[in-house]
Amino acid sequence: MNAAFRRAEEFAQQFGLKIPILLAPMAGSCPPSLSIAIANAGGLGGCGALRMTPVAIMDWAREVRSHSNGAFQMNLWIPDLPPVRDAEREARLRAFLERWGPHVPADMAEPGQFDFDAQCEALLACEAPVVSSIMGLYPAPFVRQLKAKGVAWFATVTTVAEARAAVEAGADVIVAQGSEAGGHRGAFEPERAERQLVGLFALLPAVVDAVDVPVVATGGIADARGITAALALGASAVQIGTGFLRCPEAKLHPVWAEQLGRTKPEDTAVTRAFTGRAARGVANAFVVAANGPDAPTAMAYPLQRDLTAAMRDDAARQGDAERMQLWAGQSAALAKALPAGDLARALWSQAVEGP
Repeated sequence: MNAAFRRAEEFAQQFGLKIPILLAPMAGSCPPSLSIAIANAGGLGGCGALRMTPVAIMDWAREVRSHSNGAFQMNLWIPDLPPVRDAEREARLRAFLERWGPHVPADMAEPGQFDFDAQCEALLACEAPVVSSIMGLYPAPFVRQLKAKGVAWFATVTTVAEARAAVEAGADVIVAQGSEAGGHRGAFEPERAERQLVGLFALLPAVVDAVDVPVVATGGIADARGITAALALGASAVQIGTGFLRCPEAKLHPVWAEQLGRTKPEDTAVTRAFTGRAARGVANAFVVAANGPDAPTAMAYPLQRDLTAAMRDDAARQGDAERMQLWAGQSAALAKALPAGDLARALWSQAVEGP
């Protein structure tokens, strides 16, 4: 066994895993069934708790723990500052959206608020072995609580500077997210997300060289070749999101799952059109139009998310792929429609065996 695989084995042992494969904690796309399958295969399940109440967080953790060994991470977005409201811009955006879906009432731009402090308390109460972050760093008092309870903090970063800041703040593991990743990028400063689109295989070795904690690689990894390459560049483990979304346990909308299977790297695009945060998905007709020069500028998160809710819901009901929110990483076509546990075990076995 070479040094890269020994490093991965040590990481797995440190966190009670059999294979160094993590399920990306994708908000809205991490049903308990998917994490149960990954955990039972020896990996680390994951839950994106962004829009979950404390009760829902507790229920999710209870279900996963009752059907697995309890290996999972709970993830939260670090909240942005409240968005600046602009009635004129919002009216222009509503008019644009109504060309793609139902009428958008003005009160749709009243974003619902989640109690971040209460969510953090739930993360502690559910006794997750790993708590992860994205879009910034947890406040120091919460980090101290994590340390006191022996909970590991995995911090998602998109630049070397973010990685250094996370380690200084107490992160136990860095999750280096390349720009190939599907869904939202974890940039600490939203306005810099598109200006700092660093690919994983440039970001990863730079982060590994910059910090003295284990680094998990994520973004565009969906097969054994990606795993092997990430380990060779210094990663201690890999985190996979899109690569597991076609598994039956993901319970994905069938239109979305079908689109993933035929999405080439160049068929994806980074857009703020659905939520106001930069995110990568299938470049369908709505994304192309919303990214175009004549479209209204997206509002900040979560205003954009709430304004597009009616269109997204209508598109999902009708199975209209040209209007749906279809998050997808650049390696989407490598995703396999196999049981998640079988896929996770096969990916690791193939990586160990080599070409």
